[in-house]
Order: sequence, then structure tokens, then C-alpha cells
Amino acid sequence: MPLFVVDYTYSAHTAAGRDTYRSAHRAWLSELVDRQTVIACGPYADDSGAFILVESDTTDTVAQLFTHDPFVIHGLVPDHRIVEWTPVMGRL
Repeated sequence: MPLFVVDYTYSAHTAAGRDTYRSAHRAWLSELVDRQTVIACGPYADDSGAFILVESDTTDTVAQLFTHDPFVIHGLVPDHRIVEWTPVMGRL
């Protein structure tokens, strides 16, 4: 099954809201990890965004799935992109 990178970009303007909804956001992601849809995820160390590695059928399926993220629902991700990723070497 294809892999996709969901690349979130955050802004300082949304930091307080992310603090408010972080537990709901992480619970939502945890459910996706349990379902083996999310392979790995986490914020960038500089708090500029987050990287989420997703296994799914299509970009559209990933896009629809991520409309349910509490961060997205509450307008806390001002920009994001979804890119299909083809690993060539390494270990996951």
C-alpha cells in the first residue's frame, strides 16, 4: 500500500489553540496508529510543524481522513501538504 507524508505547517498565532487541543489531536493520531494507518508522527523540534507518515490507498483518502484531526477542525493548521512518498532505502 502506498505511503504518504502529511506535512503540517504551524504558526505562532495558533500555538495557544494547539495547546488546548493537543490531547484530542494526539488521541486521534493514536487511534490511527493502533489501526496501522499512521506509521510515525511527531512535531518538528522547532515547533514549525509536524511530520505524519501515513499508509493509505490515495492522496484523496488521506486528505479526507485528515479533515477529522482536531487541529484541522479548529483551524490550527494554517498550511499542510500531502505527498506520496516512495522509500528506496533504510528501515521503517
